[in-house]
Amino acid sequence: MLDKICRNIQKKSLKERFLLVIGILFFLTYLVLGLFIIFMKNFPLDMSASYRLVFGVLLIVYAAIRFVRIINDNKD
Repeated sequence: MLDKICRNIQKKSLKERFLLVIGILFFLTYLVLGLFIIFMKNFPLDMSASYRLVFGVLLIVYAAIRFVRIINDNKD
């Protein structure tokens, strides 16, 4: 399967590969930001723990949605 993905990436134009890399970077950014918000003890904004948890989970869910879209766009 990984071999198929690698061949598919090589078929893409330079612009499509660039957009794929940017999409992966933003997926990782949202995922890490969500985890930081949930687990950071000295969070700089004055938010209660429950709001931080909800906000972090929303960011992680959004990252998962972006990941699914990247995978679906890569199957073309």
